[in-house]
Amino acid sequence: MNILRWLLTTQLKSSHKQNKNSGFTLIELLVAMIVAFLVITPLLGFMIGVLNTDRQEQAKANSEQEIKAALDYITRDLQQALYIYDDTTSTGIISQIPTVTNGVPVLIFWKRELSQDAVETKNSGGVVQFKDDSFVYSLVAYYLIQDSNSNWSQAARIARWEIKDGVTDSTGSSCSGFATTEKYSRCPDKGFKSFDLSQKGVTLQTKMNSWTNSLATGVTYDQNPVVLVDFIDQTTTTQGAPAATCSSGFQQFPGTIARTGFYACVKSVDGNNKSTVEVYLRGNAQARLINDETKVRYALNKSSYFPSGNIKVQGRSFIFTK
Repeated sequence: MNILRWLLTTQLKSSHKQNKNSGFTLIELLVAMIVAFLVITPLLGFMIGVLNTDRQEQAKANSEQEIKAALDYITRDLQQALYIYDDTTSTGIISQIPTVTNGVPVLIFWKRELSQDAVETKNSGGVVQFKDDSFVYSLVAYYLIQDSNSNWSQAARIARWEIKDGVTDSTGSSCSGFATTEKYSRCPDKGFKSFDLSQKGVTLQTKMNSWTNSLATGVTYDQNPVVLVDFIDQTTTTQGAPAATCSSGFQQFPGTIARTGFYACVKSVDGNNKSTVEVYLRGNAQARLINDETKVRYALNKSSYFPSGNIKVQGRSFIFTK
């Protein structure tokens, strides 16, 4: 009996020791928390710094790509130009194109562009047998716009507007807003009217600047300016933006411009009777990171956030007139 009691007592003591739980003291917990804080905090700061740097570099890269793409697009557009307005001869034409709220026209020119499938060949029954391409004249304007519109950045943006001629066809149809005696296979845009070169004793610049649209009083264009690219530098020269500079023989357009994120230098007619233009563009990558116009202005020490580019283009077409 004593042996059995001894065995039970020994077993219970052994089981009690095995089931006993041990834990950390308060001091041990405090030390562990301090050590974790000292290790994790620098690592967390490092990771946040890496993420911010990556975000900034991505914003710069996106702006550089968009500036290049915008210049490529404008280059292709201008290569078809036959007359580009300079600051001296633009006073009349500006009053004939749409007025854009908080927008300034920077490029205005006439171009000759391809109109696909515009010419229709019909059989005796009036059924179209096939279509062919044609060339038409169009008037194009680029604007620099800067406002507080929440749909766009706090920087500036470039918008493009265009109206083009139709394609005449004696077997075609009449178009609204144009004479019923005129028939077209493709209607001109509302307000379009061809430029008049019949004036005698005046320069080509004067003839082109005397163009007027065909809109009736109180009637507006159907075509609205379409945004080409956003995040263009909105900083004015008084706020520290670089001043506009043009090559010798070129006129700055507009002649007085506060924002130099987008401007042009124009030679309307050169020795070959062609128009040539220099276009300057500067982006604003900071506006992708901060939604506050006062904090995303140009500064020399932050010039890497303002990628820039420029092109020089001569129109392939020209107007010959006496």
